[in-house]
Amino acid sequence: MATITRVGDPADPRVDDYRDLTTADRRPDRPGGRGLVIAEGVVVVRRLIESPYPVRSLLGVPRRLDELTDDLAALPVPAFSTSAETMAEVVGFHLNRGVLAVADRAAPPDVTALLRDARLVAVLEGVGDHENLGALFRNAAALGVDAVLLGPRCSDPLYRRSVRVSMGHVLRVPFAELPGPWPASMALLRAAGLRVAALTPAAGALPLASAGLAGERVALLLGAEGPGLTDEALDAADVRVRIPMAAGVDSLNVATAAAVAFYGLGCA
Repeated sequence: MATITRVGDPADPRVDDYRDLTTADRRPDRPGGRGLVIAEGVVVVRRLIESPYPVRSLLGVPRRLDELTDDLAALPVPAFSTSAETMAEVVGFHLNRGVLAVADRAAPPDVTALLRDARLVAVLEGVGDHENLGALFRNAAALGVDAVLLGPRCSDPLYRRSVRVSMGHVLRVPFAELPGPWPASMALLRAAGLRVAALTPAAGALPLASAGLAGERVALLLGAEGPGLTDEALDAADVRVRIPMAAGVDSLNVATAAAVAFYGLGCA
């Protein structure tokens, strides 16, 4: 069972994993970051505890730690109880959710194994906005996406903001970087029996519902909001598909478009 220890000094070295999140932010792609997975709030902390990521510790106000009593029963890690004021001094801002947990990163899954039985896979190119990425993972979890593969110029899904926006579902949906040069690496998708469909608002693309994808195993390509997929990625796809929209609207937010497409493909 987790050991709950009271911490009253914000300089206590036992809570260094949580220190100054607004500056270092523990991002592996940022100088000073430590690459830790950080979960905020009872719901997301619970999902971190249930995930493959090895939890190191928790930090929270007593009321929030009490809500996690059952979850901590079989978790042999320290939990630090503190006041909201001390917690704010440690992390660098007031945390409305009242509890944090940190974990080490887990080894990424093997891409070939991920694709072996997958029916619907999301493949991302250049999705660099952390909130869009988190929302996309939440949609993927809700709508039956089996895995997310990251192409070039994507943000880290385990960045704190992405984890929070995903409501912890980034910890549940398997993801990995697609290995090899882009977009030639998409040959792995076809080798696994997936049809590659590029989502684009271009008028020449086929409406999603009439693209002949019913019953197919599909890898859906999604690009960055704004520029969308590169010409190279579009050319590497088997088919280009679009979501029909009302006149005067040219595109959707990438996470919203992904949700519509996931739903359409899942129901096909």
